[in-house]
Amino acid sequence: MLPIIQIENVEKHFGRTRALRGVSLNVSESEVVVIVGPSGSGKSTLLRCINRLEEYDAGKIIVDGITLDSAQNINTVRREVGMVFQSFNLFSHLTVLQNLTLAQHVVRNRPRQEAEEVANKLLKKVGIPDKAEAFPMQLSGGQQQRVAIARALAMNPKIMLFDEPTSALDPEMIKEVLDVMTNLAHEGMTMVVVSHEMGFARAAARRIIFMDEGQILEEASPQNFFSNPQHERTKLFLSKILHL
Repeated sequence: MLPIIQIENVEKHFGRTRALRGVSLNVSESEVVVIVGPSGSGKSTLLRCINRLEEYDAGKIIVDGITLDSAQNINTVRREVGMVFQSFNLFSHLTVLQNLTLAQHVVRNRPRQEAEEVANKLLKKVGIPDKAEAFPMQLSGGQQQRVAIARALAMNPKIMLFDEPTSALDPEMIKEVLDVMTNLAHEGMTMVVVSHEMGFARAAARRIIFMDEGQILEEASPQNFFSNPQHERTKLFLSKILHL
C-alpha cells in the first residue's frame, strides 16, 4: 500500500537561502508525524509544500496518488487536505457557524441545512457547541483555534496539516487545542504537525522528524527520539527545549 504522502528530494530556495535541501519523507494513512526543530529549519516550509501553498523548486510530492504538478491536481489535493495555521484565519465578520458552513457551500455544494448539521456536530466535537452564533472576536484564542480545526474538518479531509497551531496561544489555552488534536490522532486521522509541544509529540506521534537547516537529520518513534537520540544536533536541541 502506497504512502498517502510521498515527498521525494524536495528543494526550496528563498533567494540564496536553501530552505529545503533534498527532503524525502513518506507518511502512511492514519499516521501522526510530528516535525520538530529550531526556528528556520524548514519545518513550516515543508508543511506548506504538501498542499502547494509554497512552490518548491525541485523534487516531487504525491498526495493520495495525485502528483502536485498542475493547477487541477493542486486544487484536487487541497480539497482533501485540511490545514490549521498559527493564526486562526477566521472571517471576523461572520459568525462561527457561518465560518464553518461557507466552504461547505462553495466547495462541497452542501445545502444549508446539511452544512449547518455538520458544523454543529463538529463544534460539539471540539467542545464549543454553544459558540455557533458568536463572532470570532468574542472567543478566546483557544476557542478560535478550535473553530479553525472544526472548519477544516467540515470539508471531510483525508489529511490534516497543523503549522504550530498553539504558538499564538496563552499557555492555559494550549491544552484545550492539543486535546482536540490528540482525539483526532486517536480516531485515525492522518496528521502532519509542526509543533514545539513535546508532550503532544510524545503522546500522539507515531513518528517524530527532526529538521535543521533544511534537512531531516533524524526520525524515530517518540520513545527512541526522547530516550536515545542519535544525532548530536538532536541531542543539543532536546537539551535546550527539555532543559536537560
